[in-house]
Amino acid sequence: MSPNQRHDDAPVTEVVVVGGGSAGWIAACRLAAQAQRTRSGVAVTLVESARIPTVGVGEGTWPTMRNTLSKIGISETDFVRGCDAAFKQGARFAGWTDDSPGEGYYHPLNPPAGATELDLAPHWLAQSDAPEAADFATWVDFQATLCDAGLAPKSITTPEWVGQANYAYHLDAGKFATLLREHAVERLGVRHVLGDVARVEQAEGGDVTALVLADGAEIAGDLFVDCTGFAALLIGGVYEVPFRRCGDVLFADRAIALQVPYDSEDAPITCHTVSTAQAAGWIWDIGLWTRRGVGHVYSSAHIGDDEAEAALRRYVGPAADSLTARRITIDGGHRERFWQNNVVAVGLSAGFIEPLEASALMLIEASMDAIADRLPRTRGAMRVAARQFNAAFTHHWARIIEFLKLHYAITKRTDTDFWRDNASPATWPDGLAERLELWRTQPPAPQDFEHAREVFSWPSYQYVLHGMRFDAHYARVDPAAPESALARRHLARAERARAEAMQRLPRHRDLIRAVREHGLQAV
Repeated sequence: MSPNQRHDDAPVTEVVVVGGGSAGWIAACRLAAQAQRTRSGVAVTLVESARIPTVGVGEGTWPTMRNTLSKIGISETDFVRGCDAAFKQGARFAGWTDDSPGEGYYHPLNPPAGATELDLAPHWLAQSDAPEAADFATWVDFQATLCDAGLAPKSITTPEWVGQANYAYHLDAGKFATLLREHAVERLGVRHVLGDVARVEQAEGGDVTALVLADGAEIAGDLFVDCTGFAALLIGGVYEVPFRRCGDVLFADRAIALQVPYDSEDAPITCHTVSTAQAAGWIWDIGLWTRRGVGHVYSSAHIGDDEAEAALRRYVGPAADSLTARRITIDGGHRERFWQNNVVAVGLSAGFIEPLEASALMLIEASMDAIADRLPRTRGAMRVAARQFNAAFTHHWARIIEFLKLHYAITKRTDTDFWRDNASPATWPDGLAERLELWRTQPPAPQDFEHAREVFSWPSYQYVLHGMRFDAHYARVDPAAPESALARRHLARAERARAEAMQRLPRHRDLIRAVREHGLQAV
């Protein structure tokens, strides 16, 4: 047997996660929980520096977080209590289409009614010019109505992970990392090592064999998960994998954040993210149990830092006067490869873009689903896994960047250079102009996307296109056709669901209080 064959047959039994924070501890929990479930014998070690603070990767999640928490064995009740979490039912975009007072639209987490059987977009468009016509999100589903009313997506009698409407969470990223760490070490057997990496040992073929810490300790492993944030200690520092920037497409390169206390203990908690367009960017506003997280994402080429902070403080009002702002630099883009040799980058080490659709935590989850559920058993199998992983996530990053650009590209705003520059097709990703031309005459459909599992599927594109009043002209709908009758049945069903939800669902803050006091029914 040749040396290469022996190397290829070497089993993968030791996985080392480098770096903590949300990315590191999600990675460690997923790997360790999967090892327990399958009795694979894989051991997981997490190494993090005690000196380097972690960077909070957003406070908004996708519904995928429910699956992640369930897989690693954290109850929804413990999560809500431990992370000051609130429920999220989507996002409302205010002022993105134009800057007229009150203008806005929803991107809810529920799909349009009947989405698996028919496309309601042509039916909505056929009646959208009527004076009494509802906006697209309200017409095709009831979740926007819940958001307007401040109602929760479930009740206290609903079991964990289940809702009358689809939902995700808003969370305190620091508390989330703490909860994950405690669970990983105490329940899942993850070995936790505090120390600074001083040197990286490599084999002749370039594989990382061990981390040498400042105190001389060596941490050996077969697979290393780089969760070292912007430092990208392994994927960038050791392998020098190039970073592909997207600043020519997404202009935002700065953010300023504030933690805003509520006016009173009983103040309403918004059950969706609010994204309010500004002269050179946008402001996020999310509600947690104890506070709001508010921040201004902007382009430094279009507005100065001090002016951007002043705009954020005006948005918050007098409550901002005593608050300290945190300034963040956004180097938008991603690695050209994410898995190199026996190192895979997850989280900020893989890339980062503006948090317009809360994709940061989702990408961590998706990465760990791909790694933990298909962990290579040998070093030889790792090459195949790396090729598959790199192809999939190169595609995912490209589609996310395209989807975020869509929010800017079809704006009708012309009041500032920022919006005019975004609307220029010269700044659009390859393929977006082609798809927009297609979507002028037919709605987004699954056939428009290359992968069966897209991070943003056709309903998301429809919510943005029709929410922003994209100039579409679909084929005439025949009201006597069988499809029209099917559409009416689905719309009637959605109306019944709307009436029932409005009657039965609690206020958002009331549900969170009940969960914190009594807990949800365990599955």
